[in-house]
Amino acid sequence: MTGPVLEVRSLDTTLHTPDGRTLHVLHGIDLSIDAGECLGVVGESGSGKSVLARTVLGVHPRTTRATATGRILLNGEDLLTAAPRRRAQLLGTGVAMVHQDPMTSLNPVVRIADQVTESLTNRRRMRRRERLRTAAELLAAVDVPDPARRARAYPHELSGGLRQRVGIAAALAGSPALLLADEPTTALDVTVQRTVLDLLDRHRATRGLATLLITHDIGLLYGRARRIAVMYGGRIVETGPTEAVTEAPAHPYTAALLRSVPRVTGPLRRVLPAVAGSPPDLSRPAVGCPFAPRCERAEAVCSTDAPPLHRAGDGHTVACHFPLTVLPGPASTSVPKAQETV
Repeated sequence: MTGPVLEVRSLDTTLHTPDGRTLHVLHGIDLSIDAGECLGVVGESGSGKSVLARTVLGVHPRTTRATATGRILLNGEDLLTAAPRRRAQLLGTGVAMVHQDPMTSLNPVVRIADQVTESLTNRRRMRRRERLRTAAELLAAVDVPDPARRARAYPHELSGGLRQRVGIAAALAGSPALLLADEPTTALDVTVQRTVLDLLDRHRATRGLATLLITHDIGLLYGRARRIAVMYGGRIVETGPTEAVTEAPAHPYTAALLRSVPRVTGPLRRVLPAVAGSPPDLSRPAVGCPFAPRCERAEAVCSTDAPPLHRAGDGHTVACHFPLTVLPGPASTSVPKAQETV
């Protein structure tokens, strides 16, 4: 199979909540991920990162009705137009997710072995001894000590770091082509975060996994994601190679995120700069640039017209009326969004 493992085109997602609200969460999302590649998606809370992952997986809160338009291609097959049975097959074998908090994603009354092998037992019958053996092998693959004993344990008997490794083992059990990692280290101590991220990196490389790594911490993506997509207000506002985006940000929001990253050098008592204002109200249809009310470079056109897409470098694009950096000459003119690939 050639081409991207995941290709998203012009994806819009609207959520209808139980209290009658309509939230316009995703707007015109375009991205793609190749086998063995990690794409980092970064943005503050409410930017639409988790909704993007859940829309790809087709899973939203039971009390919320979701409407999605556009295209979500998994190895060339559109998940949004596939028949329900075919969609279930594609998602069941091709996509897995690692959640933020393993204590809430794992069932507290089910033994680890049964949860790790669930994606396998959904497809074929497995005897108890085979489930235990398979679970122990999967747990060993994610560096869980004494895996045979831990396979018989319950989630509450494990530390947070071990529970997250169990979640990773369960995600890898079905040999997926695409791994969605939704802030997988948020609930972990700093000392454990790097171990978990290194583990994800190792399996991405050895298994050829296409990985979508979602985070609010842009510094976490250094050395892990080949490319970064910056999200704000349900839109991708900047994308490009990690080094280009972090060393020469083109969008004012990306620059603000980078300024807020704590550094070990400089004055000890310095105050980290914050972006004034609040994220956009998703219950209101998007008009103009969503970052305009908080942007120091904004002018009148930013509040009325959607920003054009500019080239800021090789494979580096930015959706902004007044970007910080653009290529000189003809390359700096706006280009049709459909021609760009994240």
